[in-house]
Amino acid sequence: MDHPTYLKNVVTLKLDQEKCTGCGMCMDVCPHAVFKMNTRHVEIQNRDACMECGACAKNCDFGAITVNAGVGCAAAIINSMITGGEPSCGCS
Repeated sequence: MDHPTYLKNVVTLKLDQEKCTGCGMCMDVCPHAVFKMNTRHVEIQNRDACMECGACAKNCDFGAITVNAGVGCAAAIINSMITGGEPSCGCS
């Protein structure tokens, strides 16, 4: 299943491979299949599909994932729907 791309190259999502244990919890909670498993660790397969909900970071017991939840793409899309304007994440 294809997941939407919100705004290109603005997502605050970061994954620290050194801290990742490969438990896969982020894959279980991510609503847009942003993560995939490689041989030992999780990696980001589609950063632009991230809506910055924060579920992955909140469920990572090892602190391998950081994201500014509630800002960026998700907020930009919601605000543009409310105002009728173009989405802007305000990160420039």
